[in-house]
Amino acid sequence: MEKKKYYITTAIAYTSGKPHIGNSYEIILADSIARFKRQQGYDVFFQTGTDEHGQKIEIKAKDAGVTPKEFVDNTANTVREIWDLMDTSYDKFIRTTDEEHEKQVQKIFKKLYDQGDIYKGSYEGLYCTPCESFLTESQLVDGKCPDCGCEVKPAKEEAYFFKMSKYADRLIEHINTHPEFIQPVSRKNEMMNNFLLPGLQDLCVSRTTFKWGIPVDFDNRHVVYVWLDALTNYITGIGYDCDGNSTDQYKNLWPADLHLIGKDIIRFHTIYWPIFLMALGEPLPKQIFGHPWLLQGEGKMSKSKGNVLYADQLVELFGVDAVRYFVLHEMPFDNDGVITWELMVERLNSDLANTIGNLVNRTISMSNKYFGGIVYNKGVEEEVDKDLKKVVCETKAKVEAKMEDLRVADAITEIFNMFKRCNKYIDETMPWAIAKEEDKQARLETVLYNLVESICIGTTLLGNFMPSTAKKILSQLNAKERKYEQLETFGLYESGTKVIEKPEILFARLDIKEVLEKVESVQNEEKSGPVIDIEPKEEITYDDFMKMQFQVGEIIACEEVKKSKKLLCSQVRVGSQVKQIVSGIKANYTAEEMVGKKVMVLVNLKPAKLAGVISEGMLLCAEDENGQLALMVSEKDMPAGAEIC
Repeated sequence: MEKKKYYITTAIAYTSGKPHIGNSYEIILADSIARFKRQQGYDVFFQTGTDEHGQKIEIKAKDAGVTPKEFVDNTANTVREIWDLMDTSYDKFIRTTDEEHEKQVQKIFKKLYDQGDIYKGSYEGLYCTPCESFLTESQLVDGKCPDCGCEVKPAKEEAYFFKMSKYADRLIEHINTHPEFIQPVSRKNEMMNNFLLPGLQDLCVSRTTFKWGIPVDFDNRHVVYVWLDALTNYITGIGYDCDGNSTDQYKNLWPADLHLIGKDIIRFHTIYWPIFLMALGEPLPKQIFGHPWLLQGEGKMSKSKGNVLYADQLVELFGVDAVRYFVLHEMPFDNDGVITWELMVERLNSDLANTIGNLVNRTISMSNKYFGGIVYNKGVEEEVDKDLKKVVCETKAKVEAKMEDLRVADAITEIFNMFKRCNKYIDETMPWAIAKEEDKQARLETVLYNLVESICIGTTLLGNFMPSTAKKILSQLNAKERKYEQLETFGLYESGTKVIEKPEILFARLDIKEVLEKVESVQNEEKSGPVIDIEPKEEITYDDFMKMQFQVGEIIACEEVKKSKKLLCSQVRVGSQVKQIVSGIKANYTAEEMVGKKVMVLVNLKPAKLAGVISEGMLLCAEDENGQLALMVSEKDMPAGAEIC
């Protein structure tokens, strides 16, 4: 029988910087849902990726002294490395700079324009650069962006607009007749009451004040607004073609079963995205779930607050599966979750080291101590066994019910409740006491068998949330992962199987004081930034230093030096003079990028000929451990010729 499809997506990560643990929570959450659906027998396609266009990227790239493409290439690699580190099982990683995606976005824009959904006009209003969103005065909260809390700025420019109101009534009807469409319900109420019912304004879908975006191919002064670009990844990534030549994969997978997104971008996904799809004549996704935020202490993570946590840092302290457990278990269904160092240590010591780690260790150790590691099912049952088996065999249904409602934290709790019941069973049966009675060896074997069997069933379910830990446990028990339909059947562990001789410690207990010391060390290192030690040169005198003349120079022209792979030749205005300076920075800057930069110049360096071109000074650069160069620029906008002292 053909498997039923299940298409799940995360929001694509914005490549303005390294994703923090709150961003990583979403990919881990999606991964646990995708793994569970696969276990149930679904043919799952799990897509994630990166959102790489927009004004914010252009600004950050300029500040970093690199091209926007170089900037997003680096950040996209970082995102993917973290997703892989967290053991996520995505099937497709799409980038909005992918050639096929950009091609389809241009075709989508043209189609919507040709059918009259997009028209040309001009925009004047408020704009939030971090969110890449246009806002009205009424949408602001305390005069700031309602999504990120940042300052908004007035904006005025020629733009193309999408006729949102044309589809608003149709969307309202869809939401009212499909109660499962937006979850949790609180998100649906927010969208209806704050945006749809008051009436939608036409949406600006192009920009002219920056260039880092997908060009509107019939009007190349404009680039496509980042949200029209980004949202379409859910269909372009699986083979949608605007000309009607979509792939079989698209026809099989669309509509998506679940868009998993953060609550801060719920408006874009539940209003803009469905309306775009209606205009394209495509069906709407079945469900959009706006998950809450993961807070550090008492507030949202932000670099300005200095409370940002990153997945790779947490992994160094706790391990991958422990971090997965923290973020999944501590996030409520529709309220923000809180993560603190104290809570993470407490969870590791109690839930992971004690509840599950100690259970597995004790069970394997007793099997080796009493029966040489061989587990037999002698079937000598007592009344206490019935309740254990009942709890174990009912866990699958409980987990399934929670996962059906996307209550992932509650699903994990059900599994750990089962493991706690196993620990209670050990206290009730007291294997160490039974071992002292020679005529009850068969009963002891049965008790240990029941524990191993229970652990196998619980571990199969646990693998969706903590995959590496599940593999370790099953390996130590010399067992295989159960099929989903077998998880309500007790007694499938083969009698006579031998467990590992020496159990591996799954989770070592941690001391909060030691953890906080490590955290402080890492945070101090981050604040100071990375350091590079170089071989010191011979000391010079103050008089030697005073012979060197440093000034601010403005690059007014630049070109590549012919027959050289490394050199650029810049015309640099220093006061009333223009100096020609040759620099070996072609690997880090293009000639076009150089023009307009104000840089630090050593102006009284004796002229020299480089690759046949006279150089009359030196541009000062910093170099990192990888040989990457960055021009030294003034913190403030200083006039060309200003003395550097």
